[in-house]
Amino acid sequence: LNPFELLPIYGVESMGAYPNKALGLAEPHAYAMAEEAFRTFLATSLSQSLVVSGESGAGKTETNKHLMHYLAWRSKSEHVGNDLAETIIAVNPILESFGNAKTSRNNNSSRFGKFTRIHFDSRNWLVGADVVTYLLEKSRTVTQSEEERNYHCFYQLFAGLGEEEKAALQLTKPEAFTYLSKGLVHVPAIND
Repeated sequence: LNPFELLPIYGVESMGAYPNKALGLAEPHAYAMAEEAFRTFLATSLSQSLVVSGESGAGKTETNKHLMHYLAWRSKSEHVGNDLAETIIAVNPILESFGNAKTSRNNNSSRFGKFTRIHFDSRNWLVGADVVTYLLEKSRTVTQSEEERNYHCFYQLFAGLGEEEKAALQLTKPEAFTYLSKGLVHVPAIND
C-alpha cells in the first residue's frame, strides 16, 4: 500500500453510505464516527465530541478535515447554501499555517493542540465554527533542527507578498532572517 496514493474512500460519493446508519452498520470510517455524533446530537440536542489522537504523522489533521467536511455536508438543507460550509472548510488551511510546520517526520505537522467547535442552530443547520488552540510549541519560533523549519505562515508571507509589499515591510527573503533560516527554507513538497 502506497501511503501517498489517494484512496477513493473520501469525498461526497463516499459520504452517501453513512447518513442515518447506526455505528457498526456501515464500514468503519471517520464518516461513521461523524454520523454517530451528528445523530446523537439530533436525538439529544446535547453537544458531542470527537477526539482524534495518535502519534506524529498518523493523520490527525487530515482526519479532522474529513470529519468537518462530513458534518458540513450532513447538515446541509435546501435552505442553507454551500457558502458557509465551504468557507469553514476553506479557512482551515489558513489557521493551520500558524501552527503547522515541517518536522523530520512530517511536512505538515501540527505543533499545537486544537479544539474545533462546529455550531448548529435549532434547525440543525451549520451556522459557524471556532477553533481554540493550546500548547503551541513556542520553541519552534526561535530554533529548528536542520531537517525542520519554522511555522508555515512565515514562509507563506514571503511567497504571497509582491515585491512592493515586501519592501514596505522591509522583508527580503526568508534566508535573511535568523529564525527562518536555521533549518530548511524551501521544501519541494510544500507549496508556500
